[in-house]
Amino acid sequence: MVIKIPYFEYSGKQIFYQIKDNNSQNTLVFIHGAGENSNIWENQFYLNIEYNIIAIDLPSHNKSNSFPELSLDLYVDVVKKLVDSLKPKNLILGGHSMGGVVIQEYYFRYPNDVTALILCSTGGKMRVGQLIFNSIKPNYQEYLNYLKVGFFYKKTSKKLIENVILETSQIDPDVTYRDFKICDAFDTLDKTSSIEIPCLIICGKADQLTPVKYSQFFHDKIINSKLCIIEKAGHGVMLEKPREVNTAIESFINIESFIDNYLENND
Repeated sequence: MVIKIPYFEYSGKQIFYQIKDNNSQNTLVFIHGAGENSNIWENQFYLNIEYNIIAIDLPSHNKSNSFPELSLDLYVDVVKKLVDSLKPKNLILGGHSMGGVVIQEYYFRYPNDVTALILCSTGGKMRVGQLIFNSIKPNYQEYLNYLKVGFFYKKTSKKLIENVILETSQIDPDVTYRDFKICDAFDTLDKTSSIEIPCLIICGKADQLTPVKYSQFFHDKIINSKLCIIEKAGHGVMLEKPREVNTAIESFINIESFIDNYLENND
């Protein structure tokens, strides 16, 4: 497997992304969550699909350049810039947690761009507990310690948890704080039923940050959707249970023809 690691330019700054180029006209773009980076999707580069697979470092995250102000508008605009440069025939957007916020907002602004959504451990309303805000800036280590419990299923391997905590520790605490502010302000519950494209909804059964009821709401409101609740997984479901997540995505794209049926009926 060859993963390229290029950059693209946005407002004179460099945005980093990883890509597995399958020489396809179709593209799947993954967006990470608050205080994360593109490596959170490392296991999804093994997907057996006829799509190019991309994962972005959002502005001020990991290998992308720093931006003085972070906002949902900025994140959506960055994704739009990449999409416009690629011009895929079919575009699937996948988002984890805050990444799910980004891709929902992208769809509401540019519905004709998007063929399908993968909503992973996210919601249409993303209120953030005061415990998180109170810990990030004064004591980032306290927040990292909280993630060990709040982000994962109780029996997730310590090595995996340590690796994620290490990745998160390298993000500027102020960036993580502003990410959570974006989440906390997001509320599009009244628009969820207007999502017409196929959606795969993935959630760990033990997710404490975005509980199963968030995903069930999506499934109840989005007519053309499939809900996949994965056992023995928390908020980091795609890391904790990569095989199950990849199987769900492959089935959604390749086997059950959710997307093909939608496209045929909307030509």
